[in-house]
Amino acid sequence: MSQSRLIYLPLGGAGEIGMNTYVYGVGPEDEERLIVVDLGVTFPDMDSTPGVDLIMADVEWLQERADRVEAVFITHAHEDHIGALAMLLPMIKAPVYARAFTAHLGRMKMEEAGLDPEDVITVSPWPETVTAGPFTVGFAPISHSIPESSGLVIDTPHGRVVHTGDFKLDRAPGVGEPFDDDMWADIAKDGVQALVCDSTNVFSPKPGRSESDLPDAIRDLVAAAPGMVAATTFASNIARLKTLAEAGQAAGRSIVLLGRAMRRMVTAGIETGVLTNFPTVVSPEDAASIPRENLMLLTSGSQGEHRAASAQLSRGKYLGLELKEGDTFLFSSKVIPGNERGVAKIVNAFSEMGVDVVDDSGGLYHVSGHANRPDLAFVHGLIKPKMLVPMHGEHRHLRAHVALGQESGLPGVIAPNGTMVDLTGDAPQIAGYVEAGRTYKDGIVLIGALDGIIRDRIRMALYGHVTVTAILEDDEPVGDPWCEVTGLPETGISRSPLVDVMEEDLSQFLNRADAKTLRNDDKLDEAMRRIVRKTAQDEIGKKPEVTIVLSRIS
Repeated sequence: MSQSRLIYLPLGGAGEIGMNTYVYGVGPEDEERLIVVDLGVTFPDMDSTPGVDLIMADVEWLQERADRVEAVFITHAHEDHIGALAMLLPMIKAPVYARAFTAHLGRMKMEEAGLDPEDVITVSPWPETVTAGPFTVGFAPISHSIPESSGLVIDTPHGRVVHTGDFKLDRAPGVGEPFDDDMWADIAKDGVQALVCDSTNVFSPKPGRSESDLPDAIRDLVAAAPGMVAATTFASNIARLKTLAEAGQAAGRSIVLLGRAMRRMVTAGIETGVLTNFPTVVSPEDAASIPRENLMLLTSGSQGEHRAASAQLSRGKYLGLELKEGDTFLFSSKVIPGNERGVAKIVNAFSEMGVDVVDDSGGLYHVSGHANRPDLAFVHGLIKPKMLVPMHGEHRHLRAHVALGQESGLPGVIAPNGTMVDLTGDAPQIAGYVEAGRTYKDGIVLIGALDGIIRDRIRMALYGHVTVTAILEDDEPVGDPWCEVTGLPETGISRSPLVDVMEEDLSQFLNRADAKTLRNDDKLDEAMRRIVRKTAQDEIGKKPEVTIVLSRIS
């Protein structure tokens, strides 16, 4: 029997920002008992994943070992950590543990999916722990941009692992728990085998700022605004929502929450007790009777999401409310890379209305929820782990984080998705690789990234589509074939209708084809497809996707 080991395996979230899904294992090789940390999503774009609703890790490796999965632990309630819970949990079939605020939102996801919400178990913070096979896991409070974020203290027969989750050094976050230096020093005092650490802001050279740095600037901005004020931020950042609402209240404005995500997060915060004394809100219907200069709208959609409240306001009225010339719209958020185009579209639409758009380019109205480079170095020194494993970052972030650890003599490893790392010794060792693909939520079904569906959709979007129908009787064509085109020009360089040119070329082929070809559907399909693509290339310079429909009359 092989010797027991401690392994770490990211299936999502390492080599990218989003889709966080991490596995830890203890036991002999290929017999490890496993736990999963987070089941998150990332979001699609029209260029690479058109029509897809959500993207999550491919958990086939876990599914094949589902009988060895002891539990799932969710560090916090951001979608890139909990968004895939209801979709992937049925494949793993393990109990889920989370703190109250996160568990509340997790149970809502389970109910919406028709699953048992009781599979999500609420746990108290450190020093309370949960035993899951050879693991003992505690949720240690850590500051982030959503309440009740936790780093995980994972005790194993091979030593203690600290999995930070997403975090920042904020000793006065307003809502949620501050970073507690003494607690983390106590956690680390008897030794930490490995620190698995957030890498998002490793390139930010200055110490991070506190959420408590923002209220004065936001209050001044709102007080000076002459017309209606609207502000957007991440809906999950309820500390910021409270700051914005209090600024509106101080300026004598009634607060309106616009957007399902915004209302859901505030409600969850109040129901779980992490959000107290939130200013009274009025409904959009009641807001219609309040003077514009006495309104403060808090809107979802800080990342340019097309259907969110911010985007809908930029296109006109939303629930009877609209912004006009002289009003102010505040982005109390940063733009996540990849979302620039959607945000710019909203900004320009507001500009055309005469609305004054204020962003955080001056650093007054937003602070990050992630630790900057000096903060990461501080945590390395506070935890004093035997080894460092960077996570939650693109490859360049992981590499820079390893280099940062090496500056203080801390051995580290670059371990993107699919890289299995042995944490048992004095330094991390790569123990192998597994397939770490992606799963797409497409409508109401899950499909694999390599299934070809999205590839075909992209090719149709790029090149258009032609459907050819032909009828044969006794291995002879009946009439002429006909074509239907989608996403192609009506005419090509010959100035004749594209469909007519295709149909003529196909008719000539069918009328000249020998009996052997006319009897073979596969050969007909291949030849007709080739003719359509060549004709289209000659006429319009594109080779479309082609579907051949052959009907035989017996």
